[in-house]
Amino acid sequence: MRGWWQEVSGLVLPAGCAGCGTGRAVLCADCRSALGGSAAGRVRPAARRAGPAGLPAVHAAAPYEGAVRAVVLAHKERGALPLAGPLGAALAAAVALAVLRAGAGRAGELALVPVPSARRAVRARGHDPARRIALAASARLRRAGTAARVASVLRQRRPVEDQAGLGALRRLENLSGALEVRAGGARLTAGAGIVLVDDVITTGATLAEAARALREAGLRVDAAAVVAAPAESFVRIRSATRTEQKSCE
Repeated sequence: MRGWWQEVSGLVLPAGCAGCGTGRAVLCADCRSALGGSAAGRVRPAARRAGPAGLPAVHAAAPYEGAVRAVVLAHKERGALPLAGPLGAALAAAVALAVLRAGAGRAGELALVPVPSARRAVRARGHDPARRIALAASARLRRAGTAARVASVLRQRRPVEDQAGLGALRRLENLSGALEVRAGGARLTAGAGIVLVDDVITTGATLAEAARALREAGLRVDAAAVVAAPAESFVRIRSATRTEQKSCE
């Protein structure tokens, strides 16, 4: 388990920007700007034109490359926990755009449902990256006036292989039927617009399986949002306007 001293040292003794390595800030202004959501847009898995069956509409805040990729990995794999704030801001921008286009949560509360990490991965990393980012995003959305909260209602009901290195079809097979809604999950999300959230989308298999589990429990999935996606997966439609982005600025 990650010690409290590691979190404190990351806050007060930055070794350099997590995105570009320059300076002594946790994240420099340029790299923070890359996570600002100005590039947010609709994405589809690059490997499958329409994405796997059941995949909801997905929006991403930024292309998964360069500084953005470095920041995501620093938070996820190296436990740079202070990066949850800027990553949460990026996710909030993607959620805001997804909500605008899907109409989710307009009449009431918004529930961000993070994709769960495997227990062994949480133990190895010392934290659950998607949930931590989702909490930061919901706080950001609330400050902007959106009634948002995190509803961690999904869990793994069987072990799965590490997704790294698996192709699109093998990922679908690996995850098929792997997730379920916790007891009481339907009650926890009752009346809220549901947006699935994760840090990165690649093939879309994980989000599709999460959406299946929620629908099987009788829950409606309005949209999905992620921090980043491969640059080639961004749908070539009009980019987010300032009006669309202002709700999370």
